[in-house]
Formats: sequence, structure tokens, C-alpha cells
Amino acid sequence: MVKIRLQRVGAKKAPFYKIVVADSRYPRDGRLIEEIGNYDPMKSPAVINLDKEKLDAWIKNGAQPTDSVKSLMKRA
Repeated sequence: MVKIRLQRVGAKKAPFYKIVVADSRYPRDGRLIEEIGNYDPMKSPAVINLDKEKLDAWIKNGAQPTDSVKSLMKRA
């Protein structure tokens, strides 16, 4: 099953996330299919960059966003 989820990058105590499309069987920071955005919670207000066209295309193809990505989609 293909999921749209967060991949953590960045230093300890300074998280930065990529919003990626990946197979659900791979580990969180493992192999990915495509990067479709990023999320920086350390800035005030938090910065969310999302490629809406790629996101819509993946959802039409059956990719399921995780709960955290769904909340980011609403905020973006």
C-alpha cells in the first residue's frame, strides 16, 4: 500500500520533515517513491510547502495520507 507520510530529517532537537510518497512496508526514513513537499515546525508560524498537483495525482492513484499529513493538508 502506498502512503503519503512524513520523513524526518534535521538535527537532534531541531526537526524538519519531508512530505513523501512511500510504500508502507518501508521504514520511516527508508526508501521513498517521490518527495512532494516539506514541513518546518521550528519556525513561527510553521512553514508548510506542498506541491498540490503531485498530491492530487497521488491521491487519485490510491495513495493514502497519514493522519499527520491530513492535518498538514488542511493547514496548507
